[in-house]
Amino acid sequence: MFKRVRVNVGKMGIVSKNGDYQKVLTAGTYWLMLNELVMEYDMSKMYTATARFNIMIQDPKLAALVEVFDVKDNEIALKYDGDNFDSVLKPGKYFYWKGLIDFKFVMVDLNKVEVSEAVSLSVLQLPAVKAYTRTFRVESYEEGLLFVDGKLVNKLTKGAYSFWKNAIDVEVLKVDLRQLQMEISGQEMLTKDKAALRVNFDAQYKVVDVEKALLNSKDFTKQLYSLIQLALREFIGTMTLDELLDNKMAAAEFVLGNLKTKSKVLGVEVLSAGIRDIILPGEVKAIMNQVLVAQKQAQANTITRREETASTRSLLNTAKLMEDNTMLFKLKEMEYVEKIADKIGEITVSGGNGQVLNQLKEIFSTSK
Repeated sequence: MFKRVRVNVGKMGIVSKNGDYQKVLTAGTYWLMLNELVMEYDMSKMYTATARFNIMIQDPKLAALVEVFDVKDNEIALKYDGDNFDSVLKPGKYFYWKGLIDFKFVMVDLNKVEVSEAVSLSVLQLPAVKAYTRTFRVESYEEGLLFVDGKLVNKLTKGAYSFWKNAIDVEVLKVDLRQLQMEISGQEMLTKDKAALRVNFDAQYKVVDVEKALLNSKDFTKQLYSLIQLALREFIGTMTLDELLDNKMAAAEFVLGNLKTKSKVLGVEVLSAGIRDIILPGEVKAIMNQVLVAQKQAQANTITRREETASTRSLLNTAKLMEDNTMLFKLKEMEYVEKIADKIGEITVSGGNGQVLNQLKEIFSTSK
């Protein structure tokens, strides 16, 4: 007995009998035995090859219709439908039907580190592919060093860098190339005259050699901090408190000169520096306030004495003029009498009319 079967366009049929492969059918209508089964395959898809497929592929007709693709251990394959990424193929054997879809593959050897295959960054960032990569980003203001298994391999400028994920250690160390500020705050120091004080110091610096900064010291920022701190202590230790307060700007020149050579070993250039604050202990501050008050009081006394001397000299000159000029003396006398009269509220007199007039005359007399 027979049965009629149809294989549609875009499909392939595999005929089996009692579980054994018989033949392959392309699109069309066929008559088969009742005990023959047909399994249809979509020609637009890829299939994982099973152990049964290894027997089927021995048929020359089937072998001519399929493309077999083998992904070995420690490999993956990036599958594209035309120019569009489709999926990641893990190790195994695959087959797809020829003639309908133009599949493309990019083979990736996971034993190597660098992504040398023609794979775009957008594909590398897709979740399916990202599971097999490690990505590092260097910003526009940074510079990085690439280490593979602890060995310096390359210097990296701005951009995104992807590497295949495997047992090989990959590390990217980055350094900020912008101008940076270092604050050295609350440093307790002694001056030459044993005055205890605290200093806040600022320094501006930038990295000029990335390899030296990352390879010559474990932490170049800590090393730079220590160098600035020691230079500042050396400067303050050679000056008395008064000298330090009068020459704060000299600290910057001393520190910059001291670090000019030492900072190059760290790959760093110190651009500018300076003391921000000098904080004195409470008792020293109180003493200095007393000194300041005394100085200001002395200045005030000097000014007062200077004014008193000028006033006395003026009186002396006036007295000499009045001694030589009787009219001037009488005018000055009248001026003082007028001033006294302005302050008199009332005058009490006693006696007769003639006596009153004589008393007033005596009071306001301008005769010498």
